[in-house]
Amino acid sequence: MASFDVVSQVDMQEVRNAVDQASREVINRYDFKGTDTSFELSDVGITVESSAEGRLEAAIDVLKSKLVKRSVSMKVLTGGETETIGGARVKAEFGLNQGIAQDAAKELVKKIKDTKLKVQTAIQGDQLRISGKKRDDLQAVIAELKGLDYRVPLQYVNFRD
Repeated sequence: MASFDVVSQVDMQEVRNAVDQASREVINRYDFKGTDTSFELSDVGITVESSAEGRLEAAIDVLKSKLVKRSVSMKVLTGGETETIGGARVKAEFGLNQGIAQDAAKELVKKIKDTKLKVQTAIQGDQLRISGKKRDDLQAVIAELKGLDYRVPLQYVNFRD
């Protein structure tokens, strides 16, 4: 029986490279001189800090452009609300989506069942396992899921015949 897994993973090395590139660009750009703009990457997200709200928005645009160039989907970022912190500084915190949440997994299972293809789906933690007898059915499920503009980026791994 053929099967594959549907996951939502973030390549942290690509995110780290994008944050480093954005930091270097902000340091060297003339319009950021004296704003003390910084990026900080942690295990759960990215924090962007600056001295002015306009510069913060520009720094966020730089970060997003670097993420896109490194093929990281914008769907992995959550949050990003601007908050004022002490000393007339502003910051924005972005979370990184890892894995498929239970409610999202149930929603995907329902969409797969609506296709009426002969496949079985199983929720395994933060991923979905889809199995079926025919490879064509599995490829049709992948095509259907790619057709959805889903709220988290989906990858299709571990295809076994």
